[in-house]
Amino acid sequence: MKALLQRVSKASVSIAGEEVGRIDRGLVVFLGVAEGDTERDAQYLVQKIVNLRIFADAEEKFNLSALDIGGELLLVSQFTLLADTRKGRRPSFIEAAPPEQAETLFEYFVGLARDSGLKVATGRFQQYMQVEIHNDGPVTVMLDSRDKFG
Repeated sequence: MKALLQRVSKASVSIAGEEVGRIDRGLVVFLGVAEGDTERDAQYLVQKIVNLRIFADAEEKFNLSALDIGGELLLVSQFTLLADTRKGRRPSFIEAAPPEQAETLFEYFVGLARDSGLKVATGRFQQYMQVEIHNDGPVTVMLDSRDKFG
């Protein structure tokens, strides 16, 4: 499971011109579910994300997490994080989980994020979305649950 985090001052997601999710200061999390991912991967990433110290303290050092600042999360499913571009010019998505499995794990991930106590907004699974991001810094971090489980 891969998560691309962007620290934002605000962000929103829309489908066909209708806004379906909005956050203020916090993190936009693009989540890619890989074949073979489990609830354990989701648990690891949610804990890593909400506790990752990428917000500045009074001395402008990355010492605060989303939990510390009462940040908000915008979660967006994005299978393209699993693109394999090693061969040719067209990405392969063979490592991405089938949609049914990916949706189940994405919804589980959303539930865990909500259990953290942070405000959580989402896009909609398998929908064409417009995501507006006001990246703060900019700060962008990639996380992979395989880094933990090796």
